[in-house]
Amino acid sequence: MIIKPAAILRCASVQYNATFMPTNMPKPSSAKGHATKSFPIKKNFCFACGHDNPQGMRLKFTQEGNRFVCRFRLGKRYTGPPGYCHGGIIATILDDAMGKVNKLRHVVALTREMTVEYLKPVPLHKSLRVEGREVQVRGRTHVNVAEIVNAKGEVLARSMGIFIAIDPEQMFAKYVER
Repeated sequence: MIIKPAAILRCASVQYNATFMPTNMPKPSSAKGHATKSFPIKKNFCFACGHDNPQGMRLKFTQEGNRFVCRFRLGKRYTGPPGYCHGGIIATILDDAMGKVNKLRHVVALTREMTVEYLKPVPLHKSLRVEGREVQVRGRTHVNVAEIVNAKGEVLARSMGIFIAIDPEQMFAKYVER
């Protein structure tokens, strides 16, 4: 497959095409939590998207075509520099958006490596959107990207991650209430 240079972006030293849309995708998946059809979970305590975590961010993602999107505002508790979000929280949001993309393939995949470009400060108390999408899948290796944008459509931060598909039953069964 040839990827045309329509919108090549740089993330660290790696290039990826932001408009590439994979074909032959499985049917849409629920964006809730980390469960898949083959690995259902009753409770989700994930810091980023877990609705059962009272101290978590409780991000709510929706699937829009082959992308996962979340609209959100960040409160004062996520402060880094005055008036802006902490970089670790930005990385968490991007990681969760990229992780949701693995649901397109109905797999649970863990972050192996992630790069983040902090392009502009991410403001608190403003409408923001994060969007994750797939770039490539080879065997158990999934490469995904994500961006945080403001209401004007300006990209504030972006990331690329390498995820490795795992057997959730083998890795998580003793920790999960089902």
